[in-house]
Amino acid sequence: MMTSEQCRMARAGLNVSIADLAAATDLRPSTISAFERGGSSLQRTVDALREELERRGAVFFAAGDGVPSGGVGVRLASR
Repeated sequence: MMTSEQCRMARAGLNVSIADLAAATDLRPSTISAFERGGSSLQRTVDALREELERRGAVFFAAGDGVPSGGVGVRLASR
């Protein structure tokens, strides 16, 4: 699973615009924006976004996966 916060963090860290992510995933920019604002999304939408961000180098962490605050997190893979 990926949260809306993780999506925003990954996009920012990878320097990927909503338009670029939309083109790569065949989703509408408004769908991505709505998800990032915390709106509900279909699981296949979240999966498509996560897969593309992981392909670009994002690594997602769930709560308790070594994130110091106990919250969710994202990091960029070594290139």
